[in-house]
Amino acid sequence: MFYRYEIKNDGKEDILYLYLTMNYEFSKELSSSTTDEDLKRKANTFIKHNSIDFNGKKIYLVIDGIVVKTLEIEQAKAEEQEISSNQKYDNNSLIILKDNDNQVNQITLKDYLLGVIATNALPKLELTTLKVLCVLYRTYSYKQMQEQRYIKTTNPYQVYKPISYYKLLWLDEYQNYYNKIEKAIDDTNCEFVSYNDEYILPFTHITNNGQTEQREKYPYLKKVVSLWDYTSPYYLSVNDYNYQTLANLLGIDENKLKNMNILDLNEGNHISKIKVGDKIFSGEEFRNRLNLRSTDVNIIINPTYVRTITKGWGHNLGLSQFGANEIAKTGCSYVDIIKYYFPNVIVKKYI
Repeated sequence: MFYRYEIKNDGKEDILYLYLTMNYEFSKELSSSTTDEDLKRKANTFIKHNSIDFNGKKIYLVIDGIVVKTLEIEQAKAEEQEISSNQKYDNNSLIILKDNDNQVNQITLKDYLLGVIATNALPKLELTTLKVLCVLYRTYSYKQMQEQRYIKTTNPYQVYKPISYYKLLWLDEYQNYYNKIEKAIDDTNCEFVSYNDEYILPFTHITNNGQTEQREKYPYLKKVVSLWDYTSPYYLSVNDYNYQTLANLLGIDENKLKNMNILDLNEGNHISKIKVGDKIFSGEEFRNRLNLRSTDVNIIINPTYVRTITKGWGHNLGLSQFGANEIAKTGCSYVDIIKYYFPNVIVKKYI
C-alpha cells in the first residue's frame, strides 16, 4: 500500500508521512468503504513490518504531494500500577495448585503459564496472540490467589498440564514452542486486565459464529463483531446420531426423540432452552450431553438419525482465539486486541 515514508517534526510533535501512488491505492485502499480503523491497522502493520522508530500519534497519508487523510493512532501499552514492595506479582512468584483429588502442589507462576498456554492455546498462534493469552491467564491467577489462595488445575476458564507433558506430542517442535510461549510470558511480565479496579475473568473460546455475546453480570463482556471467525476451520461442525445413541445420551425414550422444539434462542442465535420429548434442557446441558462444540445448533431430524450442525466452538464469550490471531496478523498490539474483545477494560502492570 505505502511505497515510502518520512518522519517530520512540525515544532510540536513528530508526524509520520506515508506515501501512496495514485492509480491503485486511491481507487482500492481509499475507497468510500474503507474506514479509518482499516487505514490505522494498515499503517500499524507498515510501521511494524518496516521497524519504523515512530512514537508519535499523527499520520499523514500523501498522494502526489497532497495530504489526503490525517489519522490519529495510539501507541498502546500497559498502564502501570504501583504496589507495596512487600508483595510479589512477577513470573517467579509461587502459586498453589489443587488437582481434582485436592492434592496440593506449589510452582512458579511462569511454570503455570507455560503449562496453561500449552494446554489451552490453538497450535501455531502468533506471538502477539500468545501475549494476549498470557495476560488473561495471569489475571485469573492473580484473582484466584487473592480470593482463594489457590488455583484448581481444572476450572471453567483454563486447564493446566505441565508443559513437559507435550514433549512427545510436539517432538521436534517442542523447543520452538517452548521458547515462543516463554517469550510471550517474559514480555508481559506482571501485566493483567482490570475493570473498575478488579481483576476480570478470562473468558475465551476457540471461534464463534461471527460475533461474541454480552452478559449483564459481567459488564466487560459486550457483543463484538468478529467476522474473521467465518473463515475459521473450526467454524462449522456436523454430527450424526442414531436414535438409540441419542436416547442414551439424553436419557429419553427413543420413540419421543422426533419431538424436538427449541423453546428459546438468545440474541446470538444460541439455544437457551430446548424441549426433547417431555424433557426440557438448557442449551448448555444439551450441548454437554451431545458433546457439541457450541449451543448455536441447527437440528435436522431424519428417518433413521438426527443431524446437528453447530457454528463456532465454545461459549462465544470474551476472546476468540482464532479472531484474535487474525487481528494480530494485521499488526495490532496485544493490548489493542484485549481491549477490542473486552471493551472498557484496562491492561495494567505491577511494578
